[in-house]
Amino acid sequence: MSNTASTSQPPTLPSKIPVPTGNLVHDSLESAKHVSDLPCARNALLAGIASGAGMGAIRGLAAGPMMAGHWAIGTFVLVSLGSWHICQNQYAEERRKISQVIESMPKRTLKESGSSESSSVPSTSKS
Repeated sequence: MSNTASTSQPPTLPSKIPVPTGNLVHDSLESAKHVSDLPCARNALLAGIASGAGMGAIRGLAAGPMMAGHWAIGTFVLVSLGSWHICQNQYAEERRKISQVIESMPKRTLKESGSSESSSVPSTSKS
């Protein structure tokens, strides 16, 4: 019965992120040190940096440096958050599909082993 309860939830993966201590400042600093261990963080930040630099350069040609900086930072934030959110959704969907496959595997192996045993028993009894 405990087997069905454990298969109903997706498996948890070991995390490289430090365990929270309750101190907000300490936890924030430790999490910032391990941001590269978060899934999708690297790609989202790189996409944000590239798009922010591009938008800052384009706006810098038409407006002053302060306006270009504001556009660059805004673009960085929006693209990074959007990219990270999309990647996290894809990651969660992939984990959900994998857990479904893992849950369905014992059912298939039992059916296959049952059919192979039933077919092997008559063939040995005929010999």
